[in-house]
Order: sequence, then C-alpha cells, then structure tokens
Amino acid sequence: MAELSAVRHELRTRNLSSSFGEPQCKDEQQKLAVPFCGGIRGGLRPGKKITIMGVVNADPDRFDISLTCGCGDVALDMCVRFEDREILRNACVSDSWGEEERSIPYFPFIAEQPFRVEIHCEHPRFRVLVDGHQLFDFYHRVTPLAAIDTIQISGSLTITKLN
Repeated sequence: MAELSAVRHELRTRNLSSSFGEPQCKDEQQKLAVPFCGGIRGGLRPGKKITIMGVVNADPDRFDISLTCGCGDVALDMCVRFEDREILRNACVSDSWGEEERSIPYFPFIAEQPFRVEIHCEHPRFRVLVDGHQLFDFYHRVTPLAAIDTIQISGSLTITKLN
C-alpha cells in the first residue's frame, strides 16, 4: 500500500488532466497518459457508469484503478496483480484502510490484449464488469457518492478510451 500512496501523491502533485469533458491538453494520447488522474464531473450517483478501455502492456506487473474523493478518501481501489492473478479491492476512509477483498471467479486480463472495464455505480455497490462479464461487486464504504469525483489509473497498461 505504501507504493500505491507514492503513486497517488505523484498524481496529485502533477495535475495531469482536470476532467473527462475538459482536457487540458489537445493531444489524445497525452490526455490519456499513464499515470492518469481525471475528474468525474458531478461525482458519482446510482446509474452512472465509468468505462475504461485499454491494452495490457507486454510483461505486465500490475495496474491500479482508483475512485477517490479528490485527494482524500478512496472509495474503490482496484489493484490488478498479474503474478498472483488476483484483483485486490479496498477502500480508505479517514486515512484508514478497510478489509481487503480478493475473491474473483476468473482472472480476465492477458498481456498485450485489449480490455474493457465498466464500473457501474449502483445504490448499494459498485458492480464491475470486464469485457461484458461481471467480475465482482464492491459495497460502498464512502458516502456521499457525489463526493467521489476523481479517477486515478496507473501501472502496466495503455488507456485507449475513457468515458
């Protein structure tokens, strides 16, 4: 988790992209450069969906997708680890990490292959699908949902599209 905190600090201090709808740079590849940090206009609410399309790097180690309240609480931290073929999920509220969740029915990511991650915000939980197949549910630990206004992506991947 210390390594993840260092990446988060780097993202905060670099001010990469301000929001999905209002990129600060004109070049599409630069806008989606990893590590990526962008705003979620209006925050999250039930019915809202975030879609991340990308390609896993050759010889990947890990990648992380985090939904945060600005630079504060972490509503969902999804850490994909290739060596162990696991996806760790957790949340950090008031500087305290909760219980980590690990159970997944399958490991969907393959080196040098494209993927599509959908994070559906529902009333009690986030429902996460990869390539159209449900992978896991993560019940909300951070409220209000509208405070969840930032997405951070880092690690062994290339982002091709973000909605």
